[in-house]
Amino acid sequence: MPNPEDALTASSVPALWRLARLEFDRVRQQHVLLYPEGAVMLNQTGALILELVDGRRSIAEIARVLGDRYQCDVLTDVTEYLSQLAERELICER
Repeated sequence: MPNPEDALTASSVPALWRLARLEFDRVRQQHVLLYPEGAVMLNQTGALILELVDGRRSIAEIARVLGDRYQCDVLTDVTEYLSQLAERELICER
């Protein structure tokens, strides 16, 4: 069970796990998060979020960029998405 003290928050600065990388699969025409044990196929929104995960921006800053693009508040969605990836140890906090 995840420790609530380790939960990502709006002020968290996420980064991809050092062995994970974001790629575009030309055969499937889909973004994919690759890591040594497998891959996560990403939808367009997931890919946009991960493209902004650079180890410098906070989750709030990532959500602000996407919120401006989609004209709505996406902070909760971005936090939940990145938290799910953090539970799988594909995202870490800087």
